[in-house]
Amino acid sequence: MTRLRWASTAALAVSVTLLTACTGPSTTSQPTSPSSTSATSSTAIRPVSSSAPIPPVSAAARQVGFVDVRSVVPSAIVDLRYATPHNFVGIQLYPTGARCLVHESLADGLRTAAAALRTSGDTLVFWDCYRPHSVQQTMFEKVPDPAWVAAPGPYSRSHESGRSVDVTLATHQPGCPVDRRIADQCLVDMGTDFDSFTPQATAFATEGVPVAAQRNRARLRAAMSAGGLSVYSGEWWHFDGAGADVARPIIDVPVT
Repeated sequence: MTRLRWASTAALAVSVTLLTACTGPSTTSQPTSPSSTSATSSTAIRPVSSSAPIPPVSAAARQVGFVDVRSVVPSAIVDLRYATPHNFVGIQLYPTGARCLVHESLADGLRTAAAALRTSGDTLVFWDCYRPHSVQQTMFEKVPDPAWVAAPGPYSRSHESGRSVDVTLATHQPGCPVDRRIADQCLVDMGTDFDSFTPQATAFATEGVPVAAQRNRARLRAAMSAGGLSVYSGEWWHFDGAGADVARPIIDVPVT
């Protein structure tokens, strides 16, 4: 979730896939991973009814083309891990009441993905959306290890431009384990938790990942792909929309 690899032009083709996207271990070193928790956030926002109004986003967010994901996918569950201490940094990085903001260019694709998932009884859960540049700076200050958190660069991409999202699935499941309960649903088993610094967290991992979890990941990928969003191979939960790899001026607008 935290990757912001700003590389030389020669390495840009590789670095673009890392982006502001997420966190993953280096292929050349094996540092001790930052701690993380598997606890489900208690601040998850439940799906809204079709008639429930979504407060308008701030003028600054609107100016850069951001929308609240709940206005796009009313069935979405929003569980911003960085709005709680339940993340690899261990501190709350977003203010209470933070919203899942995405660039309007993702709207149609997310609607398509959500509609495809409804046929199998699944609900999209959003773990991270737009991430302010200032938050990325804080992440690097707290974990100044470029193997896990790359230093913020002079432009915005991926999460910092609102064109990438971190998502998982939830469904209605009787007897849901306590640690997987979210809103009134149950998190689907994906083999690892969010921001898992393990080989099993890669999108197409098979070793150490239960077959059922592999199928669940494939179902998520298929739905997101139908909406034009592509998975980042290093993390099964991270998806990029069109233009996520384009370097843009730094965006730093309120997430509330």
